[in-house]
Amino acid sequence: MKRIRTMLLPLALLCALLLSSCQDGAFVSTSSGAATLDQIPAYSGEPYVTVNDNEPFFTEEEFTTESFETYSELDDLGRCGTAYANVGQDLMPTQERESISSVTPSGWENVEYDGQYLYNRCHLIGFQLTGENANERNLITGTRYMNVDGMLPFENMVADYVKETGNHVLYRVTPVFEGENLVAGGVLMEAESVEDSGDGVCFCVYVYNVQPGITIDYANGYSARDGEDLPEESAAPDTPAETTYILNTSSHKFHLPTCSSVADMKESNKQTYTGSREALLEEGYTPCGVCKP
Repeated sequence: MKRIRTMLLPLALLCALLLSSCQDGAFVSTSSGAATLDQIPAYSGEPYVTVNDNEPFFTEEEFTTESFETYSELDDLGRCGTAYANVGQDLMPTQERESISSVTPSGWENVEYDGQYLYNRCHLIGFQLTGENANERNLITGTRYMNVDGMLPFENMVADYVKETGNHVLYRVTPVFEGENLVAGGVLMEAESVEDSGDGVCFCVYVYNVQPGITIDYANGYSARDGEDLPEESAAPDTPAETTYILNTSSHKFHLPTCSSVADMKESNKQTYTGSREALLEEGYTPCGVCKP
């Protein structure tokens, strides 16, 4: 049975971690337990950059073969802090992921560009590692690019290693906020396998919270296409009323109930869903090209 324990990372250690110099700059801690970044290379086309020669900042005393997970309290601005875990097989989910659309992380001003929403509700510690669903202390406003191209490959690496070996991976993700910005500029991801002293998994990377072609105002989450003016007020639409769709659980497409494709759908693959379109997109469903819901 998985156990959540009190955050044991002392403030002094966090400050040391975040003040440690690296080739590209230095981290500076904040009272919230989140972090700001003094200097880090500007995004130049790669989703992440290595920090501290790709060596995590864990101390010898932190390594244990006991699984745990812990999440910082939200700060006064509603922002997440560090999420910290020792990932073992006993923490991993045994059921399908539930909806996380009930959580509205700081800076959540989501809009569509070319049929896809800009933001995801990004798990700091991925669902496949600790099975956390709608935990507001583990979800930040992150771009699809950061979530899929930046964080997911590292999450997959850890998950595959733990499943294959039965070993543990010490894992920490710190959202990096500048000043009072509501949207993190990126996340610092650290991981090291325990039983083999990092031979299996070892990384320390900063993942950029960017979306190619889109300019983001990190103070509030507003956005615009590159070259266009950022909105002075939220461009996000009002929360839409719940709508009924028909899901094809095999093809992962969703349809309007009146769509001609619904009649051809196998009953075993048909599911009625009432909720938001945005939530369906986040769950990996795509709109039907016929009825265009």
